[in-house]
Amino acid sequence: MKLRLTRSNIPVLATALVLLALYATASVLYWDRNFCSVEAAANLLRNYAFLGIAAIGMTFVILSGGIDLSVGSMIGLTSITVAMLIDNAHLHPCLAWLIALAMGAVGGAFMGALIHYYRMPAFLVTLGGMFFARGAAFMVNDLSQGISPDIYDPMLGGVTLHLPGGAVIPPSSLLFLLLLGIALVVARRTRFGRNVYAIGGDEQSALLMGLPIARTRIGVYTISGLLAALAGVVTTFTMTSGDPARGVGRELDAIAVVVIGGTLLSGGVGGVFGTFLGVLIFGTIKTALDYDGRLDSSLL
Repeated sequence: MKLRLTRSNIPVLATALVLLALYATASVLYWDRNFCSVEAAANLLRNYAFLGIAAIGMTFVILSGGIDLSVGSMIGLTSITVAMLIDNAHLHPCLAWLIALAMGAVGGAFMGALIHYYRMPAFLVTLGGMFFARGAAFMVNDLSQGISPDIYDPMLGGVTLHLPGGAVIPPSSLLFLLLLGIALVVARRTRFGRNVYAIGGDEQSALLMGLPIARTRIGVYTISGLLAALAGVVTTFTMTSGDPARGVGRELDAIAVVVIGGTLLSGGVGGVFGTFLGVLIFGTIKTALDYDGRLDSSLL
């Protein structure tokens, strides 16, 4: 099968070349610190898996011509909610996760309904959702809430992938890669995905074609809310704690990696694989800054 260079895949190819150039440069600069190693690559994927999960949902929103500013606050809300439900209410972690995911999905669907049925700007609606979720997170608890590793280790230890050389791919990274594969199929091989592209490209034409505008728009915000909540749950895997301040500014990071990956903010152009490359570029830059040590990557 021949790979043809078309206008649709030029942005992805350009993004891949940028990633290779950045990674090669960082590998040369920090060769003595093993920047170019399986272990370093696995750590990069682990550190930014939660951002990648949130960015997948953001990709669908932006492809439809919208925006979602609430994902960072949803990460904080769901992380502290899961921690409180496990530690204080003594719920089983799986039940706590389901409650958190339901919160995210319902919140996203509600914002999508406001945007579609009341013709409210997505920027304002999701900005309100951001303030509401962050305030709700601090109402749940005003301090970081720990989760005992004894609860998570038996559940997640069996799904950790051990690579040659001692590198480990944790459940959060595996979940990110699994969701990436599912999203690629949904975006390109399903009716829902084609509807998302059609609405983002030209909503009036999509309406005249009889496409389900309301169902699709509410669907993309539901997916975004669900995956933002899942990103919050994933942070409790890696940090064994919940924090109402977690995820501050991450909505901008999610938007950034989507745009870096070649998805246009106007909608209709781009894809999930480009977002994956955007996450790797973002992670490579911040990891290289950490290796250098002269600039705090958290400031970016």
